[in-house]
Amino acid sequence: MGPEADRKRLDSFLAERFTYRSRSQWQETVRKGEILVNGRAVRPSRILRAGEEVEFVPDESELTEPPVDESFTIEYETPDFLAAGKPGNLPVHPSGRYFRHTLLMLLRERCGEVYPVNRLDRETSGLILFAKTPRAAKLLTKLFEGGRIRKTYQAVVHGVFPARIEARGFLGPDPESAVTKKRRFFRERPSEDPGEIQTAETEFRLLASDGSRSLVECTPHTGRLHQIRATLFSLGFPLLGDKLYGPDDALFLRQAAGTLTEEDRASLILPNQALHAQKLEFVSPFTGEDIRLTMPAPFAAHPAVSGLFHSAEGSGVRPEGHADPSFLIERESVRQNG
Repeated sequence: MGPEADRKRLDSFLAERFTYRSRSQWQETVRKGEILVNGRAVRPSRILRAGEEVEFVPDESELTEPPVDESFTIEYETPDFLAAGKPGNLPVHPSGRYFRHTLLMLLRERCGEVYPVNRLDRETSGLILFAKTPRAAKLLTKLFEGGRIRKTYQAVVHGVFPARIEARGFLGPDPESAVTKKRRFFRERPSEDPGEIQTAETEFRLLASDGSRSLVECTPHTGRLHQIRATLFSLGFPLLGDKLYGPDDALFLRQAAGTLTEEDRASLILPNQALHAQKLEFVSPFTGEDIRLTMPAPFAAHPAVSGLFHSAEGSGVRPEGHADPSFLIERESVRQNG
């Protein structure tokens, strides 16, 4: 526990920090022995001290894997690797409450041993590479690390997006959020937490807009956690359906607890965040051939956004325009990761 918890009652701290449960609900959780302080069961009135460890050990019934969308596809396959098409709401790796309900484990059931080469967030759909041997995994990983695999995403955001934004700056913890994993894009390097700050560069191009929402092409030139989502949110254009990078941390906490209301779902518009890994382009390290893979966004047919995709297809030409100077971000002279 950090200094913010010092001299606070356990139940009060839990209710303030994790708002998806009320104080009385947290009191009951503590009484059931599911909250441990320094490895021991305690009372809800226990006074915390900075530096103590608080652990949540839920009942086994709460550890059942949540349902996921298992409708993945194999978009491309060679003797060395395959490209899977991941739906939204499917984790890639085992983590937390997810083990069998992950793309990696489902692929291994169908195809045998495979090794994930890149990553996508649980709700991000699209193309993801898996190697079939450790050697192939090493070669493909080197391509990603060297910036020799071009990744292109499609995103639907709130607001009227400019013709082009080149966002060059830094990613780090969001100082205004109670959610520890939430990140923020900064124009200049923050002075706090220098060890957690990373350079980040993403190019955005407008494909279509209907006056309230926009379809945007995103090309990341660095590969940071939540890079596209955090950058768009920080620039004032949050993704449709994004619970973490939205206006209210409580929405994310309710989603994590499985207590989203119908009003919450209506405000999100889409069930999953509107981010899709549409293209992968690279030279095969095994055959030397040019590989260009594409996959349509699964949410493109949703009534709330289908018009944007039709408009982009009908235009035939991707808008280039000029970068909006108010969004041009200066970066360090040495580019990292591409």
